[in-house]
Amino acid sequence: MFGTLMAGSLAVATVFFVVEHHWRAALPTLFPEGGVTEVAGAPRLSVRARLLVIFLLISVIPIAMLGIMAYNHAVGALAAGPARADAIMRNLVMGIAFLGAVGILASIRLAWFVSGSVAGPLGSLERAMMEVERGRFDVRCPVVSTDEIGRLTEGFNRMVRGLHEREFLRETFGKYVSQEIRDEILAGRVALEGQVREATILFADLRDFTTWVEANDPREVVRDLNAYFTEMEAAIRGHGGLVLQYIGDEIEAVFGAPVAQSGHAEAAVRAALEMRARLAAWNAARARSGKPPLRHGIGVHTGTVVAGNIGSSERLAYALVGDPVNLASRIQGLTKELAADVLVSSTTRDRLGDGLALRRLPAVKVKGREAEVEVYALG
Repeated sequence: MFGTLMAGSLAVATVFFVVEHHWRAALPTLFPEGGVTEVAGAPRLSVRARLLVIFLLISVIPIAMLGIMAYNHAVGALAAGPARADAIMRNLVMGIAFLGAVGILASIRLAWFVSGSVAGPLGSLERAMMEVERGRFDVRCPVVSTDEIGRLTEGFNRMVRGLHEREFLRETFGKYVSQEIRDEILAGRVALEGQVREATILFADLRDFTTWVEANDPREVVRDLNAYFTEMEAAIRGHGGLVLQYIGDEIEAVFGAPVAQSGHAEAAVRAALEMRARLAAWNAARARSGKPPLRHGIGVHTGTVVAGNIGSSERLAYALVGDPVNLASRIQGLTKELAADVLVSSTTRDRLGDGLALRRLPAVKVKGREAEVEVYALG
C-alpha cells in the first residue's frame, strides 16, 4: 500500500513537471504583454517548493521504498526456511536493481525538467540584461511562470519599458535643444538661477527672407530653410558651438556655454568661416536645380552673460541673458549696411590668434548704445 502511494506520487509529480514544461512555451503567446503573475487563481509553485518536491522525489521517496522493500523481504526470509530464504534474497536483489534503475532514470528526467524550469528563465533573463547593457531598450524577456522568477521577469520588463520611455524622452528632448544642453540639464548641472560665464555669441540671419517667402511655396520654403539650418548647425557644432534657438530665419548660437570651452572666440569665428563655405556649396547645388542663391549675415561678439533656464514655472528654456547677446544681434544687423557677410566685434577680435584675416571698419553706432562699436570684417 505504501509503495503504491509513493509510486503514484512519483508518477503524478512526473506528469505535472512534464506538462508544465510544455505549456510554459505557450505562455508568452497567450500573454504577449506579460501579466502572467497577476492572473487570479493561477497555481503558484514557488522555487523553494519546486526544489523541495524534486528532492523528495529523487532522494527521500526512493530510499524509503528501497528500505520498505528490504524490510519486507528480510521479514519474509526470517520466517521461511533456508531454501525459501535464498529465493527471497534473490528477489530482493533483483527488486533493488530494478527500482534503482527506474529511480535513476526517473530522477534524471525529473531533475532535467525542474532544473530547466529554473535555469531556462534565468538564462533568458541574463541574455535580456546583456542586451540592455548594449543599449537596447526594446528587448523583452518572456514570462513563463508565476513563481519568484516570473515576478522577477515581470519587474525586469517593467524596468526596461521605463528605460525605453526615458530614452525616448531623452532623444526627443535632444531634438528640441542641443545634446550638450540636454545632458547638462538632465545631469542637474544647469542652475535654475543661471551661471555667469564668458562666452561668444553668434547670430546668423538670411537676407531678403520676406521677399523669398512671398515668392515661393511655403512647403518649399520650409524644406529649404531646414536644409540651410542643417548645413549651418553642422558648421557650428563642428567647432564646439551650440545652437540655442532658431527664430524664423535667424540662428542664435553660443560657444563656451553651458559646457566650458577654451578658445571659444576663435572657435566661433572659424565656425563663421565654415558657415560661409557651406552656404557657397549649398548655393552651388541650388543653382544646379535652377534655384536662386541665398545670402546671410553673421555677427560675432564675446562677453559675460548669464546662462541658465529662463521662463515661467510651467515652461523653461535654456537661454543667454546679457548685453553681449543684444550686441551680437546688432552686429549681425550691420552686415547688410556695411556690405560684409561676417562681422566680428573688437572684443572677439582681441581674443583671436594669428591666421585669421580681419579688416577693421569704421566705428558705427548701433541701436540702444551711446558709444560707437568697433567691428571687423572677416576676410
